[in-house]
Amino acid sequence: MKRKLTTEDISHAALGIALMTVCSWLSIPLTVPFTLQTFAVCLVSALLGTQIGLLSVGSYIAVLLGATGGYIIGFLFTVLIVGPATEHFGRKLPVLLISMAAGILVCYAFGTVWFMTVYAKNSGTVGVMTALGWCVFPYLLPDAVKIALAALLTLRLYPILQRKKGF
Repeated sequence: MKRKLTTEDISHAALGIALMTVCSWLSIPLTVPFTLQTFAVCLVSALLGTQIGLLSVGSYIAVLLGATGGYIIGFLFTVLIVGPATEHFGRKLPVLLISMAAGILVCYAFGTVWFMTVYAKNSGTVGVMTALGWCVFPYLLPDAVKIALAALLTLRLYPILQRKKGF
């Protein structure tokens, strides 16, 4: 159900944008370096729900054109999976883990199709397995860790966020 946005909602969305921005700059230098963006998207989705999560992520991804922009746009699909799942089934660990994993997998699918399309226009055709090898497989384990961390933080932070409502 849609409702009118409050100042608190807009503030929460802005904090989500700030978190995603900061996490996009935090790079873990492994064989394939990765950022904490997906962690932030999962956390924002679970904590803020669908409406405010979409506002936050939608504002964050407002302008994207590059080959990997599809993965960023795919964050919206993560919110559309995690937000409703947690709102309907509650913020329990299994719900969080399953919905976040499903959201990231849909994000991977959308991003990979986008990548293959943009890459083909700029550099020539690329196979699905090659695209997955470049853009998805190296991130599976790090994203699994980030999902687990986002789920655990949601379990700790959501009750606090609910207690603070109204202030």
